[in-house]
Amino acid sequence: MKKINKILIANRGEIAVRIMRTCREMGISTVAVFSDADRTSMHVRYADEAYHIGPSPSSESYLNAAKIIEVAKKCQADAIHPGYGFLSENAAFSRKCNENGIIFIGPKPEVIEQMGDKISARLTMIAAGVPVVPGTTESVKTEKEAIDTIMEIGLPVMVKASAGGGGKGMRLITEEKDITSLVRSARSEAKSSFGNDSVYIEKYISSPHHIEFQILGDQHGNFLHLFERECSVQRRHQKMIEETPSPLMTPELRIKMGEYAVEAARAVNYTGAGTIEFLVDNDLNFYFLEMNTRLQVEHPITERVTGIDLVKQQILIAEGHPLKFKQEQLRQTGHAIECRIYAEDTDNNFMPNPGKIYNITQPLGLGVRTDGYVYEGYEIPIYYDSMISKLIVWAENRSEAIERMKRALYEYKITGVKTTIKFLERIMDTTDFRSGNYDTNFIEKNKEQLLKATKCAEDCEDMVIIATYIEYLDQLNIAQTSKEMYPAKNRWKKYTYQKNFERL
Repeated sequence: MKKINKILIANRGEIAVRIMRTCREMGISTVAVFSDADRTSMHVRYADEAYHIGPSPSSESYLNAAKIIEVAKKCQADAIHPGYGFLSENAAFSRKCNENGIIFIGPKPEVIEQMGDKISARLTMIAAGVPVVPGTTESVKTEKEAIDTIMEIGLPVMVKASAGGGGKGMRLITEEKDITSLVRSARSEAKSSFGNDSVYIEKYISSPHHIEFQILGDQHGNFLHLFERECSVQRRHQKMIEETPSPLMTPELRIKMGEYAVEAARAVNYTGAGTIEFLVDNDLNFYFLEMNTRLQVEHPITERVTGIDLVKQQILIAEGHPLKFKQEQLRQTGHAIECRIYAEDTDNNFMPNPGKIYNITQPLGLGVRTDGYVYEGYEIPIYYDSMISKLIVWAENRSEAIERMKRALYEYKITGVKTTIKFLERIMDTTDFRSGNYDTNFIEKNKEQLLKATKCAEDCEDMVIIATYIEYLDQLNIAQTSKEMYPAKNRWKKYTYQKNFERL
């Protein structure tokens, strides 16, 4: 075992702050790295030490593995926590850490390579007896081969990047005439996103549920799962809402899927925290989708229902400690929901909407947790993911959790940038979500209702801003006319109202 005394977090934003909080509770010093755009970011302020690593583009800063390792050696960090995204699933970076005597808080580089390539992952799961979606077990090399393979499997199919993730390099093909153009498009996007144009083909499962199981593995051959998360509310193949337990799940299905998730972890001798993702059809048949060899964005809801700090477990495992609990000791208590708050324009196909935050009021109260990194006056950079924060609620049952989330979203106020808050609030009121009878087509199915309602709510808020600003001008004019000083306690309103008015 090796005691970790200082950790460099090779990430930014809310996940960097979240990791640092656990480190502080464990008495571990933290080191932040930052780009030009993140010089005033909260993770820089929160850390014990902070080092500049390059210009704003992530390719020149957060993806600069050599620079990050150089900083880790300079500040004598024992370990590097990659968070998620950026270098978190980069086998070469993990290997470089090991070569420099720095603990990489994550699985071995060989496992990252094996499971990072989707074709390799499929072959590994087939060998382990884990059900996989019918499809190819190697990349298609030519467009003709793709056409022949697709016609053999039968439409509809999904073309996916072998090294992909986050919906990049993925195309749904439903008609024969579109095969050539969509395969070519998938390969091109895969090349630009991952430096690898390799794609494979899977049978398309219509209206699936996206369910993932949280797994843990230590260095002593112990493996277990921390139950499931329902992740079917998505836009552009990226998640917006997650919940646990899944409303789809039965006790029997949970046991069965959990056992396969553990077998998947055992098949690659997994160490650390990871996720086994499945697609589940309407008949409750389930298929392996992929393995994420890192912490997931939605990990807080699992922490809430199990009472286990996953970042703490990652660190303990990296130090060499065995897991201190067994599968039969784990329980799901209550119900948790997470909403991802993005700076996005929901009326414009969820386009990112970076800019300065003028005011922010975060929700509080029983059963509410907010993992964020922004503050009043902070300017959201254009260079990175548009997520502002994660809003997590817990209650004794699902219906109470939905009501608590509605209340928390109602309390959450951000001005200066467009956000997904109102959109998420409307989701809570849809019949499909409240019933738990929803799948990955949920947003498309309810899009008209959600966008119309969201636009109405935003218009109402804008009218309030305009009316309030006009009232302020009237009060100021009266004060000036009577040669009275405008009350000092209300002066702050001038900046707030005027900036919000200018935004409109």
